[in-house]
Amino acid sequence: MVIRSPISLMKMRPLLPVLAALAYTLPTIAQDLVPETVPAASPPPESAPLIDEWESIVNIDASVLMPDYREPWNSGQPSGGSGTGFLIGKNRFLTNAHVVSNAIKLVIRTTNDPEPHPARVVFIAHDCDLAIIEAEDGTPFEKLKPLSFGGIPKLNTEVIAVGYPIGGDRISVTRGVVSRIDFRPYSHSGVDSHLAIQVDAAINPGNSGGPVIQEGKVVGVAFQGFSGRVAQNVGYIIPVPVVERFLKDVEDGHYDHYVDLAVSDFAIENSAQKKALGLNGDGVGVMIADVEPAGSAGGLLKRGDVLLSMDDNPVMNNGLIRFQGELMDMNEVVERKFAGDKLKLAYLRDGKKLEKELTLKRFDPYVRLGEQYNQRPRYIVYAGLVFQPMDKNLMDTYQIGDSAANYMFDNFLTEKLYVERPEPVLLTNILTDEVNTYITPYAQSVVDEINGVKIRSLKDVKEALAKKGDKPDFVVIKLMEKDRPLVLKRDLAETAHPRIMQTYNIPEDAYLGAE
Repeated sequence: MVIRSPISLMKMRPLLPVLAALAYTLPTIAQDLVPETVPAASPPPESAPLIDEWESIVNIDASVLMPDYREPWNSGQPSGGSGTGFLIGKNRFLTNAHVVSNAIKLVIRTTNDPEPHPARVVFIAHDCDLAIIEAEDGTPFEKLKPLSFGGIPKLNTEVIAVGYPIGGDRISVTRGVVSRIDFRPYSHSGVDSHLAIQVDAAINPGNSGGPVIQEGKVVGVAFQGFSGRVAQNVGYIIPVPVVERFLKDVEDGHYDHYVDLAVSDFAIENSAQKKALGLNGDGVGVMIADVEPAGSAGGLLKRGDVLLSMDDNPVMNNGLIRFQGELMDMNEVVERKFAGDKLKLAYLRDGKKLEKELTLKRFDPYVRLGEQYNQRPRYIVYAGLVFQPMDKNLMDTYQIGDSAANYMFDNFLTEKLYVERPEPVLLTNILTDEVNTYITPYAQSVVDEINGVKIRSLKDVKEALAKKGDKPDFVVIKLMEKDRPLVLKRDLAETAHPRIMQTYNIPEDAYLGAE
């Protein structure tokens, strides 16, 4: 049983003294954890160049602006943190996405050069928690040697984690062994799962983005651990196959995200069930438990089908597959592919074997259930009524208690609610004014209709508010599980709107997203 969820390991700090009381830090893996630190090498003589084996591993300081979902028209809350990165090519440093997410300013420093060098994000992949940054002036790093990648380390072999963790400003090295290689959740997005390697090296906040090295080669990137005392000395690294996929994806200058088969499976391990499904007892075949209609397999696979193979690799009864010589989760076959790639499937339906090929794509609906980064909150304000699209950031910020809203969020995928409402909209707040008195109980409700128009996205709200329906003198808003609609007198609302904008210092009444 998992006691605690994994946490990203970024060392946080307040930006301004006045914010010190409000500043927070991410929890450490375990409060009593003491890293085994390898002493730094003796400094070279003055005549030698000040470049050592760790010079290509840099400290990253990030000034960030956290989006304000309660007042989305504001710029946000300043904060900051630090992590680690390492050189992988000419003026290209690899790090974690969570180190540089929402960053408005980045500076990097090497172990032997305290001079801060401004940097910028080149590519960022929130679904696999990786990013590439570059120095605005790459000249100081031209003599540094990029680190090279190895493969997947074997179980019970030693690795070292190098970075700038909490507890000091100098570089730190810790040792540990590889204890597990598994397909598991990545905490940065909260909804993505990929191959990860568990190590017992002390990996603390600030180690994020740093290389994990074996025999001089990078075998992974430190990125998350467990908090609390239940799982001590447990850290996770992003393995080389995930890193290489990210690097290949951005070769064309754009990150296209991971693709998804978007199906769930059910192990077939009962002998009677195997016979009923027409399996021959060779240990091959897993049942399709559900298929997302908007996913890559939508319209092809059906619930109850038995998946036999993927790209001619047999799928075992427990959902594992032998791929590239290793036994792993069947999703690993999809993990190594890109948007637009083909996937060959063999499956049983009603006892008949079928073979089909599908085109892989990203499954967008699940993204709404994960953490959002590097984007300004979207909203519409009308006569003091604040409308915002539902996502995890919004639900967490408001701690939404409305039963319909929670049902919508919790069952967005399982009940296929995204088919009817790709972007559910909530009436999150009511800015008090005489025009909207006595309607605060409607706050935090899911918007169903406005002036007779079904609301499927935030864009629908803007168009519906301007429409004059059956009652042109009124604005009629129907909310889910509310017996009576919310009604405003149109002329009074339009008169009050600019007054409310001025009172609450709102510069623009809508932001629907970048064009």
